[in-house]
Amino acid sequence: MHQLWNQIDRRLLIQLGTGGLAALSLPGAARAMMAGGFTHGVASGEPGTDSVLLWTRYAASSDALLDVELSDTPDFAKILAGGQVTAARARDHIAKIVVDGLSPGRWYFYRFIAPDGTKSVTGRTRTLPAGRVDHFTLALFSCSNLPFGWFNAYGHAAARQDIDLAVHVGDYLYEYPVGNYPSAAQALPGRLIQPSHEIVALADYRLRYAAYRSDPDLQRLHQLFPVISQWDDHEFTNDAWTDGAQNHNEGEGEWADRRAVAERAYREWMPVSDQRWRQYQLGDLATIFLPETRISGRAKPFELGDILKDKGDVAATLRAFADSEYRDPARQLLGQQQEKWLLDALAASVQSGTRWQICAQQVLMGSLFSPPESRNWFGADQPDYVRRRIEVSQLAAKAGLPLNMDSWDGYPAARERLLGAAQSAGANFVSLAGDSHNAWAFNLQHDGRPAGVEVGGHSVTSPGFDAYTPDISDSVRTSALRASSPQLQWANTQDRGYVTVKLTRDRMTASWHNVATIRTHDPALSGSHSMSVAHGARAYEVT
Repeated sequence: MHQLWNQIDRRLLIQLGTGGLAALSLPGAARAMMAGGFTHGVASGEPGTDSVLLWTRYAASSDALLDVELSDTPDFAKILAGGQVTAARARDHIAKIVVDGLSPGRWYFYRFIAPDGTKSVTGRTRTLPAGRVDHFTLALFSCSNLPFGWFNAYGHAAARQDIDLAVHVGDYLYEYPVGNYPSAAQALPGRLIQPSHEIVALADYRLRYAAYRSDPDLQRLHQLFPVISQWDDHEFTNDAWTDGAQNHNEGEGEWADRRAVAERAYREWMPVSDQRWRQYQLGDLATIFLPETRISGRAKPFELGDILKDKGDVAATLRAFADSEYRDPARQLLGQQQEKWLLDALAASVQSGTRWQICAQQVLMGSLFSPPESRNWFGADQPDYVRRRIEVSQLAAKAGLPLNMDSWDGYPAARERLLGAAQSAGANFVSLAGDSHNAWAFNLQHDGRPAGVEVGGHSVTSPGFDAYTPDISDSVRTSALRASSPQLQWANTQDRGYVTVKLTRDRMTASWHNVATIRTHDPALSGSHSMSVAHGARAYEVT
């Protein structure tokens, strides 16, 4: 990448498409969908060593055949590859094409051309490297709720020169109606979503994607970097599993129908293939695995309320549950087919001599337990049901039960199979996760021995612990959580942002970058924190 920047005037690249981005009006997502022409910029994804998937949306009164051009210079002096693709009305006017015959580890520029000669903004993308690779940098994102604030994390990352690939591990958008998460009081004026009701039907999901993809910082990120991405729950609805979801309610139709249209809209609006789980090879440096942890094989998450219903002795019930159903080896998070793929692929990556095995997935793998001090974090004026939940969480921790049953903590047997396989294979295993809205660094263990590390990314805008315990400082929260959760090495429970993961042959360095604000459109950072793992150590270095 640095070689490219030495060859091209950076000012020219910054100017690419800025007029199109500035012209977008966020509240006008519906207008953009109905307007003609290129409505939502360009994007790329699914990079390989000789190919990449390119994306755009071109709205017209009928299907439109677009030309695609790819070059190694932004002036397109020489067209190296391309083709034709139809922006079809049946696919919401989306056009996606895989361009191949490219060279490994190269940056390229691309554009779409409409039948009338109109050109899209110019995008930039790259292929994955082959052979010996000495360094590669990922940017990790998750949990971007548009009405909560500006996507300044995207904006900051888009301005960097040292990122090779962006990874989004889910909650790219949220399904809620206007006034619900965030409330009307919490929502930032001008950060509008459409439709105003909860998204359930195909047209709803499409319009919500249109609203999010109208954001200038998100468009810019997609324009300048290839993005590999996987959904989490909110691309469907909250706390989804294979056969249902916490937020799929009576009157919202069949779950299978909602799940299908949500998946269809995701595949239309995102630069992704039709495979639910997949992997990417960075030469001999790393394999990135992108599993799907929501709808392919996940069993229904445990709910402590269901476990305790009609039970007298809460503590005894929780202890009995912790020793029985909780550890049921039949419970799946990935499903048997996907689990076999991941475990086999981990072993194959190690056997091939690949240095790092990166699992970019959705939910935390490290264990978190409710600290005893947390009973005093929520104030004395809480309603009875909140106090009851706090009491139950304290008893659950004493029984050895975790804080969040929707993460890998709720599927301990499945986690042990994965970490055991990584350990047995001799993998240098790194889990990348989102979902929790907070920043975490875990040392992962199996049978009391190191099995890898986890980089838990904080959210782009979605609120974390700080929103629910505003009178408790971050240092108090994180100290208590580290004391109650032995695997936890570091945490930040107050900031929003993103993570960069720099891979070299001998070291993985994760850097959590905190944006100064999400309430104004300003990509400035308030600080960063870095932690490293030496190759072969499978645990964070003590700092």
